[in-house]
Amino acid sequence: MKKILKLIWEAVRGDERSYTTGNINKAIILLSIPMILEMVMEAFFAVVDVFFVSKISINAVATVGLTESVITLVYSIAIGLSMATTAMVSRRIGEGDPDQAAIAAVQSIYIAMALSLFISILGIIFARDILSLMGGSQSLIDEGIWYTRIILGAIL
Repeated sequence: MKKILKLIWEAVRGDERSYTTGNINKAIILLSIPMILEMVMEAFFAVVDVFFVSKISINAVATVGLTESVITLVYSIAIGLSMATTAMVSRRIGEGDPDQAAIAAVQSIYIAMALSLFISILGIIFARDILSLMGGSQSLIDEGIWYTRIILGAIL
């Protein structure tokens, strides 16, 4: 049990290390624990989000519930980009070229920013259609659009 707790603590601490040598099972555990913790935090975020939104209205809670499915699609795009970045950076690190690894990482950040802007614009423009496709009632759509307008007004 002590060994497992030590391994978890090592993964959470996030010390820099080379995964190109050593025990593959230990490397998989060290790399997977932060991902598992991120998913737990994401689920916790959704619960907290619903808790606070429930103070506004029932439609607000329903809107959050409906948009979680759309957010999952966005997450899948982000995960794909993350895996591609990991492959590119890992390859460069394995080749012993940290400068090229850094360039690949920065390029992926630029791509992620461009994708985020693109998806945000689509989400704002097609918010009514998205809520309608997800099965939202007219009152829910009208209230959800109101929130979109507030967010858009704050951005502009």
